[in-house]
Amino acid sequence: MKILMVASEAVPYAKTGGLADVAGVLPKFLRQLGHDVRVVIPLYGSIDRWKYRMDDVPGAMGVWMGVMGELWCGIKESRLPNSDVPVYFIDYERFFARSQLYNEPNGQGFMDNDNRFVFLSRAALQLCKKLDFAPDIVHCNDWHTAAVPIFLNTVYRDDPFFSHTASLLTIHNMEYQGRYYSGLMDVLDIGWEHFNHLELEWQGQVNLLKGGIYHSTLFNAVSHGYAAEILTPQFGHGLEGVVQDRRDALRGVLNGIDYEEWNPAHDVYITAPYDKEQMAGKAVCKHALQEEMHLVPRSDVPLFGLVARLVDQKGIRLLAEVFESLMALDLQIALLGSGESWAHDFFNAMAAKYPGKFACYLGYSNPLAHRIEAGSDFFLMPSVFEPCGLNQLYSLRYGSLPIVHAVGGLNDTVENFDEYNHTGTGFKYNDQTPGAFYDTIGWALSTWYHRPDDIAGLRWRAMSQVFSWQGSASQYVDIYREAIWRRTGQSVD
Repeated sequence: MKILMVASEAVPYAKTGGLADVAGVLPKFLRQLGHDVRVVIPLYGSIDRWKYRMDDVPGAMGVWMGVMGELWCGIKESRLPNSDVPVYFIDYERFFARSQLYNEPNGQGFMDNDNRFVFLSRAALQLCKKLDFAPDIVHCNDWHTAAVPIFLNTVYRDDPFFSHTASLLTIHNMEYQGRYYSGLMDVLDIGWEHFNHLELEWQGQVNLLKGGIYHSTLFNAVSHGYAAEILTPQFGHGLEGVVQDRRDALRGVLNGIDYEEWNPAHDVYITAPYDKEQMAGKAVCKHALQEEMHLVPRSDVPLFGLVARLVDQKGIRLLAEVFESLMALDLQIALLGSGESWAHDFFNAMAAKYPGKFACYLGYSNPLAHRIEAGSDFFLMPSVFEPCGLNQLYSLRYGSLPIVHAVGGLNDTVENFDEYNHTGTGFKYNDQTPGAFYDTIGWALSTWYHRPDDIAGLRWRAMSQVFSWQGSASQYVDIYREAIWRRTGQSVD
């Protein structure tokens, strides 16, 4: 198959979340399965074009933007590291030559995000023509590229070049929908007849994600659990009715992780290697993490790790509510993350108040994230909702038992500990309340101190789990084939 992956971010070039992993890692595994896959992302100002050895694609490219006219951009080309997968960068400085992907330094979204990502969507399709690459399917991601299926179903509907092109829209987070003023219809230039309650209109605004869901051949969420959740008002964020109307086109595919990078047996960032057969290195990693983060070096006390964006979705307020109560227990916590200013202030104050028991690094460090996974005994993920989640998958492989809110991908991937049947891979709670979260941490703590054999068994089972991109890629290939058949009535290999 000819597959075009269009996204607003992709590792290793630009990343704010799991979307970047899908766009930057999944194509490698699709290529291993024999498919011709290509990736399109913006050329942000933060991307080092020399480091990634970019070449110019000859000739400027015009992109029609309705009332804004035709905008001309350049195209850079590279390869995903350790692969032959082409990556094309849309080079338009007015929209993308910024150090941040989506937001001003104060956290507010750029005022022109609507135009920026409509431009990306249309440029990706125009690039196909420039390269004479007629994709069998375009795989889009979140609201940023949801205009691609809208364009395919409207202005390109009768274009022979795209007559056999299906679309898949992957939803990584339903909360972010791309809602903008109605005048965006004149930039899209698809005709105001599409500004209606079924397609793009939402409370008087253009809703790009809604339009993408309506027009995509198929769409999917990044776990089976989240696919079911977005059908409900609690998780649908106002679009549950649209999802329900198209539930026959909805699929769920769990993200994988890259075991070449996230594997304690040969992790270049951790102090000592280990695996489920030889666990001695984990104790070494714990001691090293305690020293690095200025926690009291104790092997007998359980160390709880947390690596997350410090925002409400990740359950940070819930952690703050129970924090002082946790500090009364015999445990340690190591936190890595950045986000809302109140969270920075709070955790800085807690680190000063409880030295040796709690330490935080406010920012992001990929090497430290690896060392927290390796050095922790338990890993906290109290997310309000979690479409897939990756840290619980890392934690399972590193034997750092996840403590999670039973939602979305967390519920799909963590099996709750059953102390009577000696099964499970972590600890789960159902109610997003301080009491439920605190009690579950207490349950894990009690198991640590009173049932060490069960901790060893939990670790063994956790580290035996496999959530690879190979499996996810195979599932996506099946969905691509279904989408192409729906679009064309033809099957492909």
